[in-house]
Amino acid sequence: MALVTGGSRGIGRAVVRALADSGASVAVNWVHDGQAAAGVVGEVAAGGGRAVAVRADVGYEADVHRLFDETEEALGPVDIVVANAAVVVTKPLTASTEADFDRVFRTNVKGVFFTLREAGRRLRDGGRIVAVSTVGTRLYLPNTPLYLGSKGAVEQFVRSLSRELGPRGITVNAVSPGFTETALLPDGDRDWASGLASLGRVGTPEEVAAAVAWLAGPSASWVTGQNISACGGVG
Repeated sequence: MALVTGGSRGIGRAVVRALADSGASVAVNWVHDGQAAAGVVGEVAAGGGRAVAVRADVGYEADVHRLFDETEEALGPVDIVVANAAVVVTKPLTASTEADFDRVFRTNVKGVFFTLREAGRRLRDGGRIVAVSTVGTRLYLPNTPLYLGSKGAVEQFVRSLSRELGPRGITVNAVSPGFTETALLPDGDRDWASGLASLGRVGTPEEVAAAVAWLAGPSASWVTGQNISACGGVG
């Protein structure tokens, strides 16, 4: 059974579908768009799978605890957790405010911390944890310093937690998408982003989800503490 935070849209939605296609029951976490969450649950059901939508704001400890409680009550013990929920503020560092910082780091750092901590406490031995980062942490990009800084923290969480949970056979990895065809990619940046990729285009959510699903499956049992770039050769 799998839990995907931020699972109602974009990459998260594609991850839900990929995990369901592989046979997992999936809890779809959402906070703002209940209609979108219900839509992906319906898509999974139409394909013969099982999914539930659970509203929770991962930036709050009590919400994350309840998210896992409700997931386990609906679907049983959790085997796979994908920490995908994130927000982006597009501003230069010198124009960013304390409120901007708090907004980004509450979801992207504190939210992932709460999610990974709860996953580490609740996953059965042999489970899988995947956190979604970004290839941007190794690029020199303007206007998203808070987002990139928050994802740098996520990557360090993954490395440390992989050591902590290794004795239980739980793998912990990150997937770092490149520029991907979601609502977060401005139309005016598509050509520029395509030019940075060796494959000459932006990626699809399904291509990123395939990497997540592989890490969550049995074929990746000997992979842990890694950051897999699903980026079309951006770098």
